[in-house]
Amino acid sequence: MDSNLHSPERRLIELRIEHGDLDAMIDRASDQNPLDELLMRRLKKRRLGLRDDIARIERLLTPDLPA
Repeated sequence: MDSNLHSPERRLIELRIEHGDLDAMIDRASDQNPLDELLMRRLKKRRLGLRDDIARIERLLTPDLPA
């Protein structure tokens, strides 16, 4: 059971959820006046980092295809 708590599959799900939450936060923040540019940059930078982490884990989980 403990191995499932730290599995790459579980981490991938957590990252996707966090990425979706950040998307929603960015949408809400972009509707505010005045727009907080620093907050937007931080949120977008974090979202890009999550996207990179997601791609890295997906590569680990995807078996290599023979050429």
